[in-house]
Amino acid sequence: MTAQAARPTGADASPARGPAPGRTRARIATGLLLLPATFWYLVLLVLPLLLVVVVSFGVRGEDGGYTPAFTIDNYATVFDRLDPFVTSLQIAIAGTLLCLLVAFPLAYFIATRVTRRKGLLVILLVIPFWTSFLIRTISWLTILGPRGLAGFLSDLTGQDIQILGTPFAILLGIVYNYLPLMIFPLYVTLERLDRTLLEASKDLGAARWATFRQVTLPIIWPGLITGSILVFIPLMGEYVIPTILGRGKIFLIGNVLQLDFLSSRDWPSGSAKAVVLIVVMLITVTFYVWITNRGRRGREVSVL
Repeated sequence: MTAQAARPTGADASPARGPAPGRTRARIATGLLLLPATFWYLVLLVLPLLLVVVVSFGVRGEDGGYTPAFTIDNYATVFDRLDPFVTSLQIAIAGTLLCLLVAFPLAYFIATRVTRRKGLLVILLVIPFWTSFLIRTISWLTILGPRGLAGFLSDLTGQDIQILGTPFAILLGIVYNYLPLMIFPLYVTLERLDRTLLEASKDLGAARWATFRQVTLPIIWPGLITGSILVFIPLMGEYVIPTILGRGKIFLIGNVLQLDFLSSRDWPSGSAKAVVLIVVMLITVTFYVWITNRGRRGREVSVL
């Protein structure tokens, strides 16, 4: 074997080198672009959460507020009264399901059945929400009150019917105020739906339910998950609607936090409840996403 033949050639001849200069510059540029967003994420989200956690281990001052300390008594008192957490979870799940039942037919109709004036219908959905959330909720006091629907039903049946102060009134206010958060993610996904897939499923002899389950639902699944999370998370901390339409008869965790921070000024106790609420939401949303993703994989397999 000659010296020339023994010399390594090709990739074996080049020494081990690090990442290319162009790739390194790209990573640096990406890091610089992400730096402002990372800064505001830490300042506006992570830092307030850390402050809440720190305050939750303190004690209430003589005049209210927070006094530095380290105790877990605040968390022990949280579990002494779990009714607001359970009620909030029930209302949040029920409100999310009702928003979905109302939003899906409406979004499906606008996205697939309307050809002209589609933008006008979308604007009509948005116009009521140009006003204040508080004003929209207060307006339902007149609609559901003794001079509104409750009075009409009382005159019709001859019985004293009260709608305000019931779970029905709260759920009605929830659906009205949170409906756009469910409609628009569904509308965006339905707008991208390829109608030829539906026609192909029909030509292959699939029934309407089979087409919806195996074609439409997997396509709109991301919008459904997004809308459900956008509705569920704020509902867990909702206190305006239960206070106004519930007349204080239905006590949610949002009402408890409002009393702790603003009325009794027991910031450590309220912070402990807020931390537990965040943990409950994380567990619930994680479980929900896991279940939905598992069901989505099962449907994809069934389609294949």
